[in-house]
Amino acid sequence: MPSDFALKTMNTIHRTVQSVSGGRLGWSLAKMLVVELTTTGRKSGLPRSVMLTSPHQNGDTIVLVASRGGDDQHPAWLLNLRDNASVTVGTKNDTKQMTARIADEAERAELWPKITAVYKGYAGYQRKTDREIPVVLLEPVG
Repeated sequence: MPSDFALKTMNTIHRTVQSVSGGRLGWSLAKMLVVELTTTGRKSGLPRSVMLTSPHQNGDTIVLVASRGGDDQHPAWLLNLRDNASVTVGTKNDTKQMTARIADEAERAELWPKITAVYKGYAGYQRKTDREIPVVLLEPVG
């Protein structure tokens, strides 16, 4: 499983590519939309940002997968948004406030085949862990 150091290093490299390219690169990865998700730290209360891929969008709703590479523990960003659903989402052309929520059982059942059709790696991550990997919906405020 990826260590916290490895995950932070991947995020740093991703941000560096975006910075060096003047924002022209790094907003798409493996045919998936890339977003910068900013949550409020559940312990610190400080903004915490992470670069994530979105394998599916439905209108203005952005879908994320809290896989952490198939690790047995949830990613910190999921725990943060579970405690405070108000998030900021940045894309190549926009930054907006959104509300995050974990998909319910029926929503996950509908979305999971769509997600794994785009990126089969998510199915592999699910096989690596006993926890059900949460699917997160980012929805426009209002």
